[in-house]
Amino acid sequence: MQREPWALLKSAVALALIVLCLWAAQWQYQRGVDRHARNTLIKNHISLAAQPLSTVATSPARYEWQSVTTSGEFDSKEQILLRNRYSEGVYGFEVLTLFTSIEDKRFWVDRGWVKAGITATTVPEVRQTPSGVVEITGRLRLDSSLPRGSFFALPASGAGLVAELNAQSRLETEDFYLDLLTGSDPSLTPDVASQLPELSDGPHMAYALQWIFFAGLVIYGRILIRRTR
Repeated sequence: MQREPWALLKSAVALALIVLCLWAAQWQYQRGVDRHARNTLIKNHISLAAQPLSTVATSPARYEWQSVTTSGEFDSKEQILLRNRYSEGVYGFEVLTLFTSIEDKRFWVDRGWVKAGITATTVPEVRQTPSGVVEITGRLRLDSSLPRGSFFALPASGAGLVAELNAQSRLETEDFYLDLLTGSDPSLTPDVASQLPELSDGPHMAYALQWIFFAGLVIYGRILIRRTR
């Protein structure tokens, strides 16, 4: 009878571990479901025909990743370079330039990847945007999809972070941006366009089964300990 409290404690610990394993399994399963749904959405939207931006801008969240067309002008004075961007293992920058559509909507356009300069202080070669009104086609992206972290601005306004650039310029842009695909001017087509994310469902389902297996091991171990006694 003296060992009964210890037995209850072991059972309680085993039960807590089982609950924890099942919770982790459910968490991984839900992550897998969400990721699969996200990948399916991306695959479906990138296969759709391009739509005028004016018809989808009122609810951009419903049309993320879909190709859209619009006309307007680039503002080369408002340009930022996103650092820590790689293409085939080569370090470089993603070029974002402010664009104002003919409907007077201002947003950033990701004009693709450029190779970094020879040294950290060397300005990378960025293709100039054409002057005047142009027509562009790009994938609609939400502002929350913009890569977070450090930004390096060259050479437009001299500010370092995007937040500083917007504060100094007092910019108010839309809550979406475009990954540029093509334009009415051939120079607008990026040499290296912004890449799609990896459309893999990942190992979440396997991890969910793994946690269930761990829960089974805890149950099996507790039974063995009880039988040994």
